[in-house]
Amino acid sequence: MNNPMDAKAKLINETADDISSKVDIEQAKVDEKSKPDVIKPKLPKRLTALMLVYTLASISGLMAAGSVSELSAMLCLLTLLMVVAVFGRQKAALYMLRGYSVLQLAFYSFLPVLMYDPDNLVAGPTTMDFGLFQAVVSDWVIFSALIIIGITQVWISFNAKVKAWFKPRQNMNIMS
Repeated sequence: MNNPMDAKAKLINETADDISSKVDIEQAKVDEKSKPDVIKPKLPKRLTALMLVYTLASISGLMAAGSVSELSAMLCLLTLLMVVAVFGRQKAALYMLRGYSVLQLAFYSFLPVLMYDPDNLVAGPTTMDFGLFQAVVSDWVIFSALIIIGITQVWISFNAKVKAWFKPRQNMNIMS
């Protein structure tokens, strides 16, 4: 008892549904093409490595802070807060990172002047012990290595990829 009118109506409805779904698919393709490609910034590997170094240095500083001073413990905690803010993509963390690296480079560069003692010029090279490895290294090699580390930190903190990681419209509050 199939009515030919019901079959025609069903065919028309199926055709209309098929056409509307094709139109929806085509519209979606047009919408995808018209959208600008938004490139989500990725955490640069060099920034990750620098934050790992800062974290390890801060943790070791906190472990030794009991024998050193409260000021060093506070600086270690501030460094850890900076690391957390960097991973939170805070704009203030970028400025803290840049200031931190520039101050470290300035300190490393001024260190030979601070350590210069004309009364102690007869002292020989420094002996460094790293577990089973023992090396005799002159002071200029140590100072050069520290200055190279400082220059690397400044280069990382002022790099364009590192700047792209931080949110440009974020406020200056590191705790938000």
